Amino acid sequence: MSSGIKKSLIALSISGALIAPSAYATNGYFAHGYSTAEKGLAGAGVAYSHDALASATNPAGLVKVGERLDVGGAIFNPNRQYTASDLGSIAPPMPGGVAFPLTDGTYESSHDYFFIPHIAYNWMLDDTTAVGIAAYGNGGMNTDYKGVVNGDGSTGTFGEGSVGINLSQLFINASYAKQIDDKNAVGASIIVAYQMFKADGLDAFADFSTDAPNLTGNGDDSSYGYGVKLGWQGDVTPDVTLGVSYQSKMSMSEFDDYAGLFAEDGGFDIPATAIIGLAWKTSDRSTLVADIQQIYYSDVASIGNDGLNNLGVCLAGRMSTPTAASEASCLGGSNGAGFGYDDMTVIKLGYEWLANDMTWRVGVSNGDQPISDKETMLNILAPAVMETHLTFGFTMPIDSNSEFTFAGMYAPSNSVKGPTGFEDSQQVELEMDQFEIQGTYTMKF
Repeated sequence: MSSGIKKSLIALSISGALIAPSAYATNGYFAHGYSTAEKGLAGAGVAYSHDALASATNPAGLVKVGERLDVGGAIFNPNRQYTASDLGSIAPPMPGGVAFPLTDGTYESSHDYFFIPHIAYNWMLDDTTAVGIAAYGNGGMNTDYKGVVNGDGSTGTFGEGSVGINLSQLFINASYAKQIDDKNAVGASIIVAYQMFKADGLDAFADFSTDAPNLTGNGDDSSYGYGVKLGWQGDVTPDVTLGVSYQSKMSMSEFDDYAGLFAEDGGFDIPATAIIGLAWKTSDRSTLVADIQQIYYSDVASIGNDGLNNLGVCLAGRMSTPTAASEASCLGGSNGAGFGYDDMTVIKLGYEWLANDMTWRVGVSNGDQPISDKETMLNILAPAVMETHLTFGFTMPIDSNSEFTFAGMYAPSNSVKGPTGFEDSQQVELEMDQFEIQGTYTMKF
């Protein structure tokens, strides 16, 4: 293939990755995996790299995959809803006239299908050195509740029309990997991150905001930042390889148009992650892989801070004499209310085997979802309640220099239920299930 065609394919694929929306909500709001081969193994792959998108999990693996271009995309289907219980009778407003009774019933979010592309290229500078570049969606969240009609004639979950958010994140990852001896490889990536966000229908929270004009309804806003990823893979026996990777917390520019919603005047940094795992070659034709991933949501104020507790501190101050501490707890404040996500530990297990010319994969992952039953109210907007992912996939050769890889994922329905907080007699349950298919076309050079 000519260098001109290769460059055109790379440019076209990167353009697609830049303009496409991301709507992940699997492990918290992070993707359950990145490369299609790894997704067939439930996202496991820190010790076992398949392709140029391995840099998204462990850049050290790039020296194992050869020179290649991987281009593909996923169709992602998250089915999310909330159910509000019957109040019986509406409780009186809180002091100051604040009340958030939800209209009882089950309400589904619209926009159920999303296309998420990816591209990665790996160059082998020599037999022991590789550089790569990849563009892919890291994660995100989308909700859009339209069909709520309230008893007073208003519409919307909070009485202000359609309610929802859209968060999408794109990573562009430039990596270097080196095989330092017969058994050990190391790698490092510089990651440039771009994210977009918008929110609608949250005007009812204006009394809880430090900057009400920049709380909701301001269209799309963007944010930029950067971070690093470091990785190692080492053969500890002829059949067992260990892998470790760490991705730093990414300092992102503020969402200025939502400075009255997110803590720290619109701050929305991307949490750090760490992965450790192994690959065990159980035979000449099969491999078992296992990863443990930790996502540090609590280190980002706008994600990990308490939601309703902080809003209560904010309201108490505004009902009497505001203090620096009470104002800091308001939406947009230096310690502002967040979604209350806990850190998340995910265990991933996958098995791969070769049958004739086909490589087959299955996998399962599990982790406690990050939302407590005390944080259901605000997480109507971000119901990231998934815990288990079941996956399968395959790679089939097309010719001597190309192949096609497929992965499918099903996340069984999971839910969390708790009081709304503003109305102690009312409960709200968040629920989601998910499906995804992803395919990648590979050219080897």
